[in-house]
Amino acid sequence: MPDILTENAFDADIDIDCLVIGGGAAGMTAALAANDRGLSVLVAEREDRLSGSTALSSGLIPAAETLAQKRQDISDSKEIFFADIMAKNKNTADAKHVKLCIEQVTKAIDWLEVEHDIPFKVLDSFLYPSHSSYRMHAVPETTGAALIQRLENAANHREILISCNLKVTDLVRTNDNKIIGSKGIRPDGKEEKIRARSVILACNGYGGNPELIDKYIPEMSDALYFGHAGNQGEALLWGEKLDCKLVDLTGFQGHGSVAHPHGILITWGIMMEGGIQVNLEGKRFSNEHEGYSEQAVKVLAQPEQVAFNIFDERLLEIGREFEDFKNAETAKAIISADSIEELSEKLNLPFQNISETLEYCADQAEKEAPDKFGRVFSLEKLLKPPFFAVKVTGTLFHTQGGLAIDEKARVIKNDGSVIQGLFACGGAVCGVSGPDVSGYLSGNGLLTAIGLGYLAGHEAK
Repeated sequence: MPDILTENAFDADIDIDCLVIGGGAAGMTAALAANDRGLSVLVAEREDRLSGSTALSSGLIPAAETLAQKRQDISDSKEIFFADIMAKNKNTADAKHVKLCIEQVTKAIDWLEVEHDIPFKVLDSFLYPSHSSYRMHAVPETTGAALIQRLENAANHREILISCNLKVTDLVRTNDNKIIGSKGIRPDGKEEKIRARSVILACNGYGGNPELIDKYIPEMSDALYFGHAGNQGEALLWGEKLDCKLVDLTGFQGHGSVAHPHGILITWGIMMEGGIQVNLEGKRFSNEHEGYSEQAVKVLAQPEQVAFNIFDERLLEIGREFEDFKNAETAKAIISADSIEELSEKLNLPFQNISETLEYCADQAEKEAPDKFGRVFSLEKLLKPPFFAVKVTGTLFHTQGGLAIDEKARVIKNDGSVIQGLFACGGAVCGVSGPDVSGYLSGNGLLTAIGLGYLAGHEAK
């Protein structure tokens, strides 16, 4: 159980300016930013390699007014981005915190490009749900794993220590509550003590901790967890012991499109550009354009907690822009059919129902009016044979609630004061999605990872 130890006389094995706990996108960004300021930095990662939730994602970072957007002549603004986020969370998130994240992520992406040679492109083949502009930034490989690798490569060109297989178990504070380091343990049981002038919590959320999920997000207790197993909620548990302010703990990101049983993420771009999702009865059950996060809950409410993404050859090519999708093809998760009849047979769906579903979509496109779920179909994007499909389930990806921080990424206590020496970023921090799954706007997780990682690294002393 993560603990807080009080030791004024701290006999450490390592003495460092800045300790970063967690080696995902948030932690590596924070480490690079702190190193740029001349601080000695150590990244403590519990696994045998850097990864985090980022490595399981598509690695897409939303940002406005970046160099990458300008290169591609994409019109956008931080004000429009702010409005999109607040509209999605129905104004339940702290506006000041949202503006802070938006401002910092733009700085971070441009800085990573200019100072650390990490190239970014903006995906412009389709709009993600509830985004008003093309603002999803990706490294050329368009995977989260590649983003992590590029961050690690950048760190390897700097004097940044990366210590894998080091699980931080305890934070150490003085009698006057200043955080001065940590204690951790190696797989062989060896204890390691680290003294640091600043500690940055970049250890994501609590999605991998069933007890905390039962407590704060019971509706996802039985869902497949698609996040990183190391997300055990240490930041939250330390925060409770330190009397920290905790915000929006019921908020989370789900995903309603993970190939089942293959466990491969299927891009939601297929849905946004014309695809549909049906249940085992061959019937649609939602507006697929509302967002893939809340779609997780809707899919889990269907018979056997599964659904089918149905799309066509045009959408197949959009899917192939993503490495995950190509992996799904390799795993034979993608089913093809030349006709509706063949499609229903291969998926074991009622032919009449699936046929009527596709006819209904065509009728609504003709009417140019919202369907019974509120989706507007386009004649130009109606599905045409040959058809393709993939069986999916809804999953929990990562949590969105966490520690409250101030404008310098310092962790805040319930009385409004800050904890000296302690900073936080990424999934350890309250996000910008508010307290409900429907508040998640595509990319919000990496927004706070990259943006607040940059801020924490620049503010650490």
